[in-house]
Amino acid sequence: MAMADFKLHRLLPAFLSLFILLIPSVIAAGCQCPEEEEDGGVRNKTLALKYKIVAIATILLAGILGVFIPLLGRALPALSPDKDIFFVVKAFAAGVILATGFIHVLPDAYENLTSPKLKQNPWAKFPFTGLVSMVAAIATLMVDAGASSYFTRLNLNKAQPETDGDGEMHPACHAHGSAKVVGSSTEILRHRVISQVLELGIVVHSVIIGIGMGVSETPSTIKPLVAAITFHQLFEGMGLGGCIAQAKLRTRAAVIMAVFFCLTTPIGIAIGIGVTNSYDEDSPKALIVEGILNAASAGILIYMALVDFLAADFMSLRMQSNAKLQFFANVALILGAALMSLLAIWA
Repeated sequence: MAMADFKLHRLLPAFLSLFILLIPSVIAAGCQCPEEEEDGGVRNKTLALKYKIVAIATILLAGILGVFIPLLGRALPALSPDKDIFFVVKAFAAGVILATGFIHVLPDAYENLTSPKLKQNPWAKFPFTGLVSMVAAIATLMVDAGASSYFTRLNLNKAQPETDGDGEMHPACHAHGSAKVVGSSTEILRHRVISQVLELGIVVHSVIIGIGMGVSETPSTIKPLVAAITFHQLFEGMGLGGCIAQAKLRTRAAVIMAVFFCLTTPIGIAIGIGVTNSYDEDSPKALIVEGILNAASAGILIYMALVDFLAADFMSLRMQSNAKLQFFANVALILGAALMSLLAIWA
């Protein structure tokens, strides 16, 4: 089957390459050895380092819990993607991801690309934040639809009726069964595409968040971020874990994706600690690079939350025919979005 050719480990190297390329871009753009003290707090390098170490541990643990709980559905029937509770949890996670894009990432991108330090720069004269976000969302749609349609056509061609030597058509024994197999295969493929694109969007802003915390030497700034990013990682992990569970990947591939997600923010913090003395997050180049990456990440996350999470589940026959499930899913969606929005107070 063509589905067998769509291996996750063939796409993971692309993720890793992008991840490796993003880090030097952000760091190199901000290497300007600042001499002024940070605003809004007193620097204390020793205390700040302690908070950063605590942050690495707590964020890593939160990521592990968040992403692996949905994956336990293979071992625990109660957490299976076929259960109603899974739809409710996924709606909650969708609310979290939607709020992450609109409330956390997109405003950061706007702030970066409209900074007063870019006044003499064309970046401040055009709404590039919205443009980059829109382009990222359209590109995500093209990848999502293109991959799904390609494998749908491939599977449908294999399910075509056979002809004998006399040119007589013979339905490939069980045409109805073949259609079901094609539909099931296409759905699994779509979930695989969704999980990979979603992880890409999460990884981009997780790296930036981690580096931003790692370079700060103000305990009063880091302390509230530890709690905010921990909860952020937990809820976001639940959403990604749900997508990975629905993709029905092999155990090894699922674990690789989950571990990759768990490590991105802690690695970003560690990198930030390493470049504390040479990184200036307020330099024009750093503002532009971070702004573009944040805007693209926001576009991906917003698209994924609205289209692949909410529209796909809320418009499904199962949700439409179950008023109780629909009610709890709506409550979970609002609750997830509200909680993640409240975290913006501390983030």
